[in-house]
Amino acid sequence: MPRIALRSPQFKYKEIPTSGVASTRCQINIDGIVRYTLIKNVKKNTTVNFDISELARDYLDIYYASNYVPQEIAITTTLINFSGLNATGSVVGSVTSFVDKGFEGYGYFEENTNPTLPTVAYLISKNPDTNEVQLYYPKSIAGVSAFTGKVPQTIGSGIQVISFAQGATAIGGGSYPSTIKRIECTKYGSGKKIIFINRYGVQQDLWFFLKETKTLARQNEGYKANILTYPSTNNPATYSISDASNKTFNTTAKQTFTLSSGYYPQGANNFFEELLLSEYVWIERPNKISGNDEVVPVKLKKSSIQFKTSVNDRLIEYTIDFEEAFDYINNIR
Repeated sequence: MPRIALRSPQFKYKEIPTSGVASTRCQINIDGIVRYTLIKNVKKNTTVNFDISELARDYLDIYYASNYVPQEIAITTTLINFSGLNATGSVVGSVTSFVDKGFEGYGYFEENTNPTLPTVAYLISKNPDTNEVQLYYPKSIAGVSAFTGKVPQTIGSGIQVISFAQGATAIGGGSYPSTIKRIECTKYGSGKKIIFINRYGVQQDLWFFLKETKTLARQNEGYKANILTYPSTNNPATYSISDASNKTFNTTAKQTFTLSSGYYPQGANNFFEELLLSEYVWIERPNKISGNDEVVPVKLKKSSIQFKTSVNDRLIEYTIDFEEAFDYINNIR
């Protein structure tokens, strides 16, 4: 069953014979329910195409999953030719069906149409210099990685989440090597963990190992208030000097974090590219009240990143501004 990337177009098609067919009906079934019925009137001796990606993606609910199991939807697309216009008349020929799993992934232009997830591989971009998956974690932190297909530690052929211990330096092996690079960052603690949906539609950790700065910015409105009081007849109006005549209201605030990545090899540039292009990003941080770790949504304030290379920059470090994806003062109603 293909695992399709729904952030890129996904075309479902059917051949139209030289005669006898005037229209084609496309039904899109998502998680067992028919959600859409599309009809196209067609020309003879052509191929009719239906792009289902945006329609199906409307039913893909993305959220942070603490177990890192990716969200997916089951999609069955059926195409039927009819002898009359607008799917009327009799059915012509056989039914064409496509059965897929849909993910919050995307393909590159060079990959051509209908991009899919790899069938047997880690769902993390490889280091192009070493042709292996390289993960970067603090020395004392455990982690996870998503995988498709069978690997020695697991049973089954679907998407699996492989855990590794805090001291592990590799996972998998054989035809699918991966290396865990352990980073010493005691000067700034364990660093900050950013979680994002990568180009394969699964959660991926990206650690920022160096310093963090926080900024709180507010916005508000104001008005000129009448603070005069009239104590009694034949007395002048008065006011209290402790009562503000310029009032403030509708105050909102946003908190931003500036994180420094620390030094990464050039082969990790793909991680920062996918972070920039991701539409779902979270940060793990201590809760303001309890102090326990929590995961909250954030947005990148940058709209572009200048990629660094070892030739031009020698040491590759990125500084990125993140903004909380909610208002600092609770105003959810």
